[in-house]
Amino acid sequence: MAPRPHPDSRWGWMVVLAGFVQTALVFGVIRSLGVFFVEFVAYFKEPSSTVSWALSLGVAILQFASPMGSALSARYGARPVVMAGGLLASLGLLLASFSVKISHLYLTIGLISGLGWALVFTPSMAAVSDYFEKRRSLAMGLAVSGAGVSSLVFSPLFQHLADSYGWRGALLVVSAMSLNLVVSAALLRPLTREGDGGELDDQARDSKWRRTLASLFALELLRHGPFLRYVSAFVLVDAGYFVPYAHLVAHAREEGCDEYQAAFIMAAAAVADMFGRIWAGWLADTAVFCRLVHHLTLWTVFTGVSLALVPLGHGFAALMSLGLCYGFFAGALVPLQFTSLAEIVGDDSVLGGIGLMHMLESVGALVGTPLSGWLRDITGNYTASFLTAGAFLLAGSLTLLTLPDYFSCSRPLRTKAETPAGPPDLQAFELRGLPQQDKA
Repeated sequence: MAPRPHPDSRWGWMVVLAGFVQTALVFGVIRSLGVFFVEFVAYFKEPSSTVSWALSLGVAILQFASPMGSALSARYGARPVVMAGGLLASLGLLLASFSVKISHLYLTIGLISGLGWALVFTPSMAAVSDYFEKRRSLAMGLAVSGAGVSSLVFSPLFQHLADSYGWRGALLVVSAMSLNLVVSAALLRPLTREGDGGELDDQARDSKWRRTLASLFALELLRHGPFLRYVSAFVLVDAGYFVPYAHLVAHAREEGCDEYQAAFIMAAAAVADMFGRIWAGWLADTAVFCRLVHHLTLWTVFTGVSLALVPLGHGFAALMSLGLCYGFFAGALVPLQFTSLAEIVGDDSVLGGIGLMHMLESVGALVGTPLSGWLRDITGNYTASFLTAGAFLLAGSLTLLTLPDYFSCSRPLRTKAETPAGPPDLQAFELRGLPQQDKA
Protein backbone atom coordinates (compact mmCIF):
# COMPACT_ATOMS: atom_id res chain seq x y z
CA MET A 1 0.00 0.00 0.00
CA ALA A 2 1.37 3.41 -0.98
CA PRO A 3 2.14 5.70 1.95
CA ARG A 4 -0.52 8.26 2.74
CA PRO A 5 0.31 11.97 2.48
CA HIS A 6 1.19 14.13 5.47
CA PRO A 7 0.00 17.65 6.40
CA ASP A 8 1.39 20.39 4.13
CA SER A 9 2.30 17.84 1.47
CA ARG A 10 1.84 18.58 -2.21
CA TRP A 11 -1.27 16.41 -2.33
CA GLY A 12 -2.96 19.02 -0.15
CA TRP A 13 -3.37 21.24 -3.19
CA MET A 14 -5.30 18.45 -4.92
CA VAL A 15 -7.58 18.42 -1.89
CA VAL A 16 -7.97 22.19 -2.30
CA LEU A 17 -8.96 21.56 -5.93
CA ALA A 18 -11.54 19.04 -4.73
CA GLY A 19 -12.87 21.58 -2.23
CA PHE A 20 -13.07 24.22 -4.96
CA VAL A 21 -15.15 21.92 -7.16
CA GLN A 22 -17.35 20.88 -4.27
CA THR A 23 -18.16 24.40 -3.06
CA ALA A 24 -18.82 25.36 -6.69
CA LEU A 25 -21.32 22.54 -7.15
CA VAL A 26 -22.98 23.09 -3.77
CA PHE A 27 -23.26 26.82 -3.18
CA GLY A 28 -22.93 27.79 -6.83
CA VAL A 29 -25.99 25.66 -7.59
CA ILE A 30 -27.90 26.93 -4.54
CA ARG A 31 -27.27 30.55 -5.48
CA SER A 32 -28.30 30.01 -9.08
CA LEU A 33 -31.51 28.04 -8.49
CA GLY A 34 -33.28 31.39 -8.13
CA VAL A 35 -33.18 31.52 -11.95
CA PHE A 36 -35.89 28.82 -11.94
CA PHE A 37 -38.04 30.63 -9.39
CA VAL A 38 -40.22 32.43 -11.95
CA GLU A 39 -40.72 29.19 -13.91
CA PHE A 40 -41.70 27.31 -10.75
CA VAL A 41 -44.28 29.96 -9.80
CA ALA A 42 -45.78 29.90 -13.29
CA TYR A 43 -45.86 26.11 -13.66
CA PHE A 44 -47.12 25.09 -10.22
CA LYS A 45 -49.47 28.11 -10.01
CA GLU A 46 -48.49 28.59 -6.38
CA PRO A 47 -47.75 31.85 -4.53
CA SER A 48 -44.16 32.97 -4.12
CA SER A 49 -44.12 32.09 -0.43
CA THR A 50 -45.04 28.47 -1.17
CA VAL A 51 -42.42 28.05 -3.88
CA SER A 52 -39.77 29.66 -1.68
CA TRP A 53 -39.90 26.76 0.74
CA ALA A 54 -38.10 24.47 -1.73
CA LEU A 55 -34.83 26.42 -1.70
CA SER A 56 -35.25 27.41 1.94
CA LEU A 57 -35.57 23.76 2.99
CA GLY A 58 -32.45 22.85 1.01
CA VAL A 59 -30.36 25.51 2.78
CA ALA A 60 -31.83 24.64 6.19
CA ILE A 61 -31.15 20.90 5.76
CA LEU A 62 -27.59 21.69 4.62
CA GLN A 63 -27.00 23.60 7.85
CA PHE A 64 -28.94 21.34 10.19
CA ALA A 65 -27.27 18.15 8.96
CA SER A 66 -23.73 19.54 8.96
CA PRO A 67 -22.83 17.89 12.29
CA MET A 68 -23.98 14.55 10.89
CA GLY A 69 -21.63 14.99 7.94
CA SER A 70 -18.74 15.57 10.33
CA ALA A 71 -19.63 12.58 12.50
CA LEU A 72 -19.90 10.23 9.52
CA SER A 73 -16.63 11.57 8.14
CA ALA A 74 -14.90 10.88 11.46
CA ARG A 75 -16.28 7.34 11.42
CA TYR A 76 -15.83 6.34 7.77
CA GLY A 77 -13.52 8.96 6.28
CA ALA A 78 -14.27 11.97 4.10
CA ARG A 79 -14.03 10.20 0.74
CA PRO A 80 -17.01 7.77 1.01
CA VAL A 81 -19.18 10.33 2.82
CA VAL A 82 -18.64 13.01 0.16
CA MET A 83 -19.26 10.45 -2.58
CA ALA A 84 -22.56 9.48 -0.96
CA GLY A 85 -23.45 13.16 -0.60
CA GLY A 86 -22.71 13.81 -4.26
CA LEU A 87 -25.00 10.97 -5.30
CA LEU A 88 -27.80 12.29 -3.08
CA ALA A 89 -27.40 15.86 -4.38
CA SER A 90 -27.57 14.62 -7.98
CA LEU A 91 -30.49 12.30 -7.24
CA GLY A 92 -32.53 15.08 -5.65
CA LEU A 93 -32.12 17.35 -8.68
CA LEU A 94 -32.86 14.45 -11.03
CA LEU A 95 -36.11 13.60 -9.24
CA ALA A 96 -37.02 17.30 -9.06
CA SER A 97 -37.16 17.40 -12.86
CA PHE A 98 -40.15 15.01 -12.69
CA SER A 99 -42.07 17.07 -10.12
CA VAL A 100 -45.79 17.59 -10.74
CA LYS A 101 -46.59 19.12 -7.33
CA ILE A 102 -44.76 21.72 -5.32
CA SER A 103 -44.44 19.22 -2.48
CA HIS A 104 -42.26 17.13 -4.78
CA LEU A 105 -39.74 20.00 -4.90
CA TYR A 106 -39.74 20.12 -1.10
CA LEU A 107 -38.84 16.43 -0.96
CA THR A 108 -36.31 16.39 -3.79
CA ILE A 109 -34.44 19.71 -3.74
CA GLY A 110 -35.24 20.47 -0.11
CA LEU A 111 -34.67 17.16 1.64
CA ILE A 112 -32.69 14.85 -0.66
CA SER A 113 -30.36 17.39 -2.29
CA GLY A 114 -30.10 19.37 0.96
CA LEU A 115 -28.91 16.27 2.81
CA GLY A 116 -26.48 15.50 0.01
CA TRP A 117 -25.03 19.01 0.13
CA ALA A 118 -24.52 18.67 3.89
CA LEU A 119 -22.62 15.41 3.45
CA VAL A 120 -20.40 17.07 0.82
CA PHE A 121 -19.61 20.46 2.28
CA THR A 122 -18.60 19.81 5.88
CA PRO A 123 -16.31 16.77 5.32
CA SER A 124 -14.63 18.31 2.27
CA MET A 125 -13.87 21.56 4.09
CA ALA A 126 -12.64 19.52 7.08
CA ALA A 127 -10.26 17.69 4.74
CA VAL A 128 -8.85 20.98 3.43
CA SER A 129 -8.39 22.28 6.97
CA ASP A 130 -6.73 19.05 8.06
CA TYR A 131 -4.24 18.96 5.18
CA PHE A 132 -2.70 22.34 6.02
CA GLU A 133 -1.05 23.81 9.07
CA LYS A 134 1.23 26.55 7.70
CA ARG A 135 -1.00 27.89 4.91
CA ARG A 136 -4.42 26.83 6.14
CA SER A 137 -6.13 30.21 5.64
CA LEU A 138 -4.91 30.49 2.05
CA ALA A 139 -5.96 26.93 1.28
CA MET A 140 -9.41 27.42 2.80
CA GLY A 141 -9.89 30.70 0.97
CA LEU A 142 -9.04 29.11 -2.37
CA ALA A 143 -11.37 26.19 -1.70
CA VAL A 144 -14.41 28.28 -0.79
CA SER A 145 -13.84 30.66 -3.70
CA GLY A 146 -15.39 28.02 -5.91
CA ALA A 147 -18.84 29.30 -4.92
CA GLY A 148 -18.15 32.78 -6.29
CA VAL A 149 -16.53 31.63 -9.51
CA SER A 150 -19.27 29.10 -10.30
CA SER A 151 -22.07 31.56 -9.56
CA LEU A 152 -20.70 33.87 -12.24
CA VAL A 153 -21.11 31.07 -14.78
CA PHE A 154 -24.10 29.17 -13.43
CA SER A 155 -26.70 31.95 -13.32
CA PRO A 156 -26.57 32.76 -17.05
CA LEU A 157 -25.93 29.10 -17.88
CA PHE A 158 -29.03 27.95 -15.99
CA GLN A 159 -31.08 30.65 -17.72
CA HIS A 160 -29.83 29.43 -21.11
CA LEU A 161 -30.64 25.84 -20.19
CA ALA A 162 -34.14 26.82 -19.05
CA ASP A 163 -34.74 28.70 -22.32
CA SER A 164 -33.43 25.81 -24.43
CA TYR A 165 -34.82 22.77 -22.62
CA GLY A 166 -37.36 24.09 -20.12
CA TRP A 167 -36.86 23.92 -16.37
CA ARG A 168 -37.21 20.13 -16.35
CA GLY A 169 -34.46 19.63 -18.90
CA ALA A 170 -32.30 22.22 -17.16
CA LEU A 171 -32.58 20.37 -13.85
CA LEU A 172 -31.53 17.14 -15.59
CA VAL A 173 -28.36 18.87 -16.82
CA VAL A 174 -27.66 20.33 -13.36
CA SER A 175 -28.14 16.86 -11.88
CA ALA A 176 -25.54 15.45 -14.28
CA MET A 177 -23.15 18.29 -13.41
CA SER A 178 -23.54 17.45 -9.71
CA LEU A 179 -22.16 13.96 -10.31
CA ASN A 180 -18.76 15.64 -10.50
CA LEU A 181 -19.01 15.82 -6.71
CA VAL A 182 -18.45 12.08 -6.69
CA VAL A 183 -15.43 12.36 -8.97
CA SER A 184 -13.82 15.14 -6.93
CA ALA A 185 -14.34 13.14 -3.73
CA ALA A 186 -11.81 10.60 -5.01
CA LEU A 187 -9.11 13.23 -4.38
CA LEU A 188 -9.80 13.20 -0.62
CA ARG A 189 -7.11 10.68 0.24
CA PRO A 190 -6.72 9.65 3.89
CA LEU A 191 -4.19 11.70 5.80
CA THR A 192 -1.52 10.39 8.16
CA ARG A 193 0.47 12.28 10.76
CA GLU A 194 3.66 11.65 12.65
CA GLY A 195 3.00 9.10 15.34
CA ASP A 196 0.00 7.58 13.62
CA GLY A 197 0.03 3.88 14.13
CA GLY A 198 -1.62 3.07 10.82
CA GLU A 199 -5.20 1.93 10.63
CA LEU A 200 -7.26 1.88 13.79
CA ASP A 201 -8.76 -1.43 14.86
CA ASP A 202 -12.57 -1.67 15.09
CA GLN A 203 -12.67 -1.14 18.86
CA ALA A 204 -10.46 1.95 18.72
CA ARG A 205 -12.41 3.33 15.75
CA ASP A 206 -15.74 2.85 17.53
CA SER A 207 -14.37 4.53 20.65
CA LYS A 208 -13.09 7.43 18.57
CA TRP A 209 -16.46 7.81 16.87
CA ARG A 210 -18.31 7.87 20.22
CA ARG A 211 -15.97 10.59 21.47
CA THR A 212 -16.57 12.50 18.26
CA LEU A 213 -20.33 12.35 18.74
CA ALA A 214 -19.99 13.45 22.36
CA SER A 215 -17.89 16.50 21.51
CA LEU A 216 -19.46 17.29 18.15
CA PHE A 217 -22.71 18.71 19.49
CA ALA A 218 -21.03 20.57 22.42
CA LEU A 219 -24.30 20.54 24.33
CA GLU A 220 -22.76 22.26 27.36
CA LEU A 221 -22.75 25.43 25.26
CA LEU A 222 -26.53 25.49 25.47
CA ARG A 223 -25.98 26.88 28.98
CA HIS A 224 -23.38 29.38 27.82
CA GLY A 225 -25.14 32.76 27.70
CA PRO A 226 -22.78 34.66 25.34
CA PHE A 227 -22.77 31.75 22.90
CA LEU A 228 -26.58 31.67 22.82
CA ARG A 229 -26.70 35.41 22.14
CA TYR A 230 -24.14 34.98 19.35
CA VAL A 231 -26.21 32.20 17.79
CA SER A 232 -29.38 34.29 18.14
CA ALA A 233 -27.68 37.05 16.17
CA PHE A 234 -27.03 34.67 13.30
CA VAL A 235 -30.51 33.22 13.35
CA LEU A 236 -31.61 36.78 12.56
CA VAL A 237 -28.81 37.27 10.01
CA ASP A 238 -29.71 34.06 8.16
CA ALA A 239 -33.37 35.08 8.00
CA GLY A 240 -32.36 37.90 5.65
CA TYR A 241 -29.06 36.72 4.19
CA PHE A 242 -30.45 34.15 1.74
CA VAL A 243 -33.39 36.21 0.42
CA PRO A 244 -31.51 37.53 -2.68
CA TYR A 245 -30.58 33.98 -3.69
CA ALA A 246 -34.25 33.20 -4.26
CA HIS A 247 -35.79 36.58 -5.11
CA LEU A 248 -33.24 39.00 -6.54
CA VAL A 249 -33.60 37.57 -10.05
CA ALA A 250 -37.40 37.70 -9.85
CA HIS A 251 -37.30 41.26 -8.49
CA ALA A 252 -34.98 42.39 -11.29
CA ARG A 253 -37.34 40.96 -13.90
CA GLU A 254 -40.25 42.80 -12.33
CA GLU A 255 -38.18 46.00 -12.57
CA GLY A 256 -37.84 45.65 -16.33
CA CYS A 257 -34.66 43.59 -16.73
CA ASP A 258 -34.77 40.72 -19.18
CA GLU A 259 -34.00 37.23 -17.94
CA TYR A 260 -30.31 37.36 -18.87
CA GLN A 261 -29.76 40.77 -17.32
CA ALA A 262 -31.40 39.53 -14.12
CA ALA A 263 -29.24 36.42 -14.08
CA PHE A 264 -26.12 38.51 -14.70
CA ILE A 265 -26.89 40.70 -11.66
CA MET A 266 -26.86 37.59 -9.46
CA ALA A 267 -23.67 36.37 -11.12
CA ALA A 268 -21.92 39.70 -10.57
CA ALA A 269 -23.01 39.71 -6.92
CA ALA A 270 -21.39 36.30 -6.53
CA VAL A 271 -18.07 37.57 -7.90
CA ALA A 272 -18.21 40.55 -5.53
CA ASP A 273 -18.90 38.05 -2.73
CA MET A 274 -15.63 36.27 -3.52
CA PHE A 275 -13.61 39.50 -3.41
CA GLY A 276 -15.38 40.52 -0.20
CA ARG A 277 -14.22 37.38 1.57
CA ILE A 278 -10.60 37.94 0.60
CA TRP A 279 -10.65 41.64 1.50
CA ALA A 280 -12.37 41.11 4.86
CA GLY A 281 -9.89 38.40 5.82
CA TRP A 282 -6.95 40.62 4.97
CA LEU A 283 -8.47 43.60 6.78
CA ALA A 284 -9.14 41.55 9.91
CA ASP A 285 -5.49 40.42 9.96
CA THR A 286 -4.37 44.06 9.95
CA ALA A 287 -6.27 44.61 13.22
CA VAL A 288 -7.87 47.89 12.15
CA PHE A 289 -10.43 47.29 14.89
CA CYS A 290 -9.70 45.83 18.30
CA ARG A 291 -11.51 42.53 17.91
CA LEU A 292 -12.86 40.34 15.14
CA VAL A 293 -16.42 40.75 16.38
CA HIS A 294 -16.13 44.49 15.64
CA HIS A 295 -15.25 43.72 12.02
CA LEU A 296 -18.13 41.25 11.91
CA THR A 297 -20.61 43.84 13.17
CA LEU A 298 -19.47 46.36 10.57
CA TRP A 299 -19.97 44.00 7.63
CA THR A 300 -23.31 42.79 9.00
CA VAL A 301 -24.59 46.38 9.18
CA PHE A 302 -23.39 47.11 5.63
CA THR A 303 -25.07 43.95 4.32
CA GLY A 304 -28.36 44.86 6.01
CA VAL A 305 -28.29 48.40 4.63
CA SER A 306 -27.52 47.18 1.09
CA LEU A 307 -30.49 44.80 1.21
CA ALA A 308 -32.82 47.50 2.50
CA LEU A 309 -31.77 49.75 -0.40
CA VAL A 310 -32.55 47.18 -3.12
CA PRO A 311 -36.15 48.48 -3.59
CA LEU A 312 -34.70 51.87 -4.57
CA GLY A 313 -33.02 50.33 -7.60
CA HIS A 314 -35.00 50.69 -10.83
CA GLY A 315 -33.47 49.35 -13.99
CA PHE A 316 -30.43 47.25 -14.76
CA ALA A 317 -27.67 49.73 -13.85
CA ALA A 318 -29.07 50.60 -10.42
CA LEU A 319 -29.81 46.98 -9.51
CA MET A 320 -26.35 45.93 -10.69
CA SER A 321 -24.75 48.50 -8.37
CA LEU A 322 -26.84 47.38 -5.41
CA GLY A 323 -26.20 43.72 -6.24
CA LEU A 324 -22.45 44.33 -6.25
CA CYS A 325 -22.65 46.08 -2.88
CA TYR A 326 -24.71 43.28 -1.37
CA GLY A 327 -22.37 40.62 -2.76
CA PHE A 328 -19.22 42.30 -1.42
CA PHE A 329 -20.62 43.00 2.06
CA ALA A 330 -22.33 39.61 2.38
CA GLY A 331 -19.13 37.84 1.39
CA ALA A 332 -17.09 39.89 3.85
CA LEU A 333 -19.07 38.79 6.91
CA VAL A 334 -18.77 35.06 6.10
CA PRO A 335 -15.17 34.31 7.18
CA LEU A 336 -15.58 36.44 10.30
CA GLN A 337 -18.62 34.59 11.61
CA PHE A 338 -16.64 31.52 12.57
CA THR A 339 -13.31 33.12 13.42
CA SER A 340 -15.12 35.47 15.84
CA LEU A 341 -16.63 32.47 17.60
CA ALA A 342 -13.29 31.82 19.32
CA GLU A 343 -13.65 35.16 21.10
CA ILE A 344 -16.99 34.00 22.49
CA VAL A 345 -16.41 30.38 23.57
CA GLY A 346 -12.63 30.10 23.65
CA ASP A 347 -10.28 28.23 21.34
CA ASP A 348 -10.84 24.88 23.05
CA SER A 349 -14.58 24.85 22.31
CA VAL A 350 -14.67 26.43 18.88
CA LEU A 351 -14.87 23.12 16.98
CA GLY A 352 -17.95 21.85 18.77
CA GLY A 353 -19.38 25.36 18.82
CA ILE A 354 -19.25 25.63 15.03
CA GLY A 355 -21.31 22.48 14.53
CA LEU A 356 -23.90 23.46 17.15
CA MET A 357 -24.16 27.03 15.84
CA HIS A 358 -24.53 25.93 12.24
CA MET A 359 -27.34 23.58 13.24
CA LEU A 360 -29.23 26.11 15.37
CA GLU A 361 -29.00 28.97 12.89
CA SER A 362 -30.75 26.86 10.26
CA VAL A 363 -34.01 28.13 11.77
CA GLY A 364 -33.35 31.56 10.27
CA ALA A 365 -32.58 30.17 6.83
CA LEU A 366 -35.72 28.04 6.98
CA VAL A 367 -38.20 30.86 7.63
CA GLY A 368 -36.55 33.89 6.01
CA THR A 369 -37.08 33.13 2.33
CA PRO A 370 -40.71 31.91 2.64
CA LEU A 371 -41.51 35.01 4.71
CA SER A 372 -40.04 37.14 1.93
CA GLY A 373 -42.21 35.33 -0.62
CA TRP A 374 -45.31 35.78 1.55
CA LEU A 375 -44.69 39.52 1.79
CA ARG A 376 -44.40 39.66 -1.99
CA ASP A 377 -47.74 37.85 -2.34
CA ILE A 378 -49.64 40.25 -0.08
CA THR A 379 -48.00 43.48 -1.32
CA GLY A 380 -47.60 42.69 -5.03
CA ASN A 381 -43.87 43.53 -5.13
CA TYR A 382 -40.58 42.78 -3.35
CA THR A 383 -40.19 46.12 -1.56
CA ALA A 384 -41.35 44.83 1.83
CA SER A 385 -39.40 41.61 1.29
CA PHE A 386 -36.02 43.31 0.95
CA LEU A 387 -36.75 45.88 3.63
CA THR A 388 -37.57 43.06 6.04
CA ALA A 389 -34.46 41.12 5.02
CA GLY A 390 -32.30 44.16 5.72
CA ALA A 391 -34.05 44.69 9.05
CA PHE A 392 -33.21 41.12 10.09
CA LEU A 393 -29.49 41.71 9.51
CA LEU A 394 -29.55 45.03 11.34
CA ALA A 395 -31.32 43.33 14.26
CA GLY A 396 -28.59 40.68 14.24
CA SER A 397 -25.89 43.36 14.41
CA LEU A 398 -27.67 44.96 17.39
CA THR A 399 -27.73 41.57 19.11
CA LEU A 400 -23.94 41.37 18.73
CA LEU A 401 -23.67 44.57 20.77
CA THR A 402 -25.03 42.69 23.81
CA LEU A 403 -22.03 40.35 23.97
CA PRO A 404 -19.88 40.64 27.13
CA ASP A 405 -17.25 43.37 26.99
CA TYR A 406 -18.24 44.19 23.41
CA PHE A 407 -16.95 47.75 23.71
CA SER A 408 -13.65 46.63 25.19
CA CYS A 409 -10.57 46.05 23.07
CA SER A 410 -9.44 43.10 25.17
CA ARG A 411 -10.66 39.65 24.32
CA PRO A 412 -13.00 38.45 27.12
CA LEU A 413 -12.24 35.35 29.13
CA ARG A 414 -14.48 32.45 28.30
CA THR A 415 -17.33 31.80 30.71
CA LYS A 416 -17.68 28.05 30.77
CA ALA A 417 -21.07 26.44 30.98
CA GLU A 418 -21.49 24.84 34.34
CA THR A 419 -21.75 21.19 33.52
CA PRO A 420 -20.18 18.07 34.97
CA ALA A 421 -19.34 16.92 31.51
CA GLY A 422 -16.44 19.37 31.36
CA PRO A 423 -14.89 20.70 28.18
CA PRO A 424 -15.37 18.85 24.91
CA ASP A 425 -13.04 15.98 24.16
CA LEU A 426 -11.09 17.37 21.25
CA GLN A 427 -8.96 14.28 20.82
CA ALA A 428 -11.73 12.89 18.66
CA PHE A 429 -11.01 15.63 16.14
CA GLU A 430 -7.30 14.88 15.88
CA LEU A 431 -7.53 13.73 12.29
CA ARG A 432 -10.77 15.29 11.07
CA GLY A 433 -11.55 18.48 12.91
CA LEU A 434 -14.54 20.52 11.89
CA PRO A 435 -13.65 23.25 9.37
CA GLN A 436 -14.54 26.86 9.44
CA GLN A 437 -17.81 26.37 7.64
CA ASP A 438 -19.34 29.28 5.96
CA LYS A 439 -22.20 30.39 3.77
CA ALA A 440 -20.15 29.89 0.57
